[in-house]
Amino acid sequence: MANSPITAQNTVQQWLDHPTGGPALRGMLAQAGSDESTLGPALTLKLQQLVDLSQGQFPQAAVDELVKAANGGVMPETEATVLPTVAGRFEGRTIIVTGAGSGIGRATAARISREGGRVIAVDIAETKIQELAGELGESIVPVAADLTDLSAVERIIAAAGSSIDGLANVAGINDDFSPLHEVSDAMWQKIFAVNVDGLVRLTRAVLPTMLEAGKGSIVNITSEAGLRGSASGVAYTASKHAVVGITRSTAFMYAREGIRVNAVAPGGVATGIPMGGKTSEYGEARLAPARVNIPGLASAEDLAASITFLLSDDGVNINGAILPSDGGWSAV
Repeated sequence: MANSPITAQNTVQQWLDHPTGGPALRGMLAQAGSDESTLGPALTLKLQQLVDLSQGQFPQAAVDELVKAANGGVMPETEATVLPTVAGRFEGRTIIVTGAGSGIGRATAARISREGGRVIAVDIAETKIQELAGELGESIVPVAADLTDLSAVERIIAAAGSSIDGLANVAGINDDFSPLHEVSDAMWQKIFAVNVDGLVRLTRAVLPTMLEAGKGSIVNITSEAGLRGSASGVAYTASKHAVVGITRSTAFMYAREGIRVNAVAPGGVATGIPMGGKTSEYGEARLAPARVNIPGLASAEDLAASITFLLSDDGVNINGAILPSDGGWSAV
């Protein structure tokens, strides 16, 4: 690789190992008052992914200049790497995807659309789902909805119409990493309102249509926090454990009616979505050492591949499963 062009599609680690890319990247980090020791799991990311992950601190222009500098002032030609899709896999099917405005939800909605499906794209951010519809066309039906609003479910079901083949409950929010002795009632209620209550209401609403059809696939998003106690604060952790229980109970209850219910448990994901607000110092101090076990960060598209596999007929014999899509973190 020493004599080959290095591009934004190479990983951060490949950049650091490159004879010209390494010094260029280290120089940029130094200008920002940082160094490679702060990158952690981001070493496995493609350089391009840092644009979204940095939330504006590492803009596209900076990436382009870095690539030029590492290649003698010349921008090498590259092909964008996109995960392969399965043509027609969702042809004739209507799938509801929550959290479709950004991150994993957006990547999932886009992949279903590219594979022939009609997507009811739900998000609280109307502008973002309208942009998605503008990019992908009539296969995207945007529904601006706050899942904590009791009337939102009715509008989502109305937009879907008489046929609902699948539901991806992707929408979710994280907490402030607070442990039990610090967590406020407001934080607890906020997390459960979105991660659990909203999921339950929407799933409950789609089930009659699926039961009448005798088929359907539901995929919930839990988290590594639903598998362990060292991934987040108590509110988020409890909410994602609840999602695991809801998934298994629902899978058992409706297995004979042709409805499959599974969950995907992401590890670290480079979505660039800020958590917002101040985090607990107590929680951060205890969680930080555990993060060294994260093998790497996945892209939103990586998670969309796992979700659409379970949503589709490719997962025909999978029901009640909790699929860790975490690069091996759960194996630690």
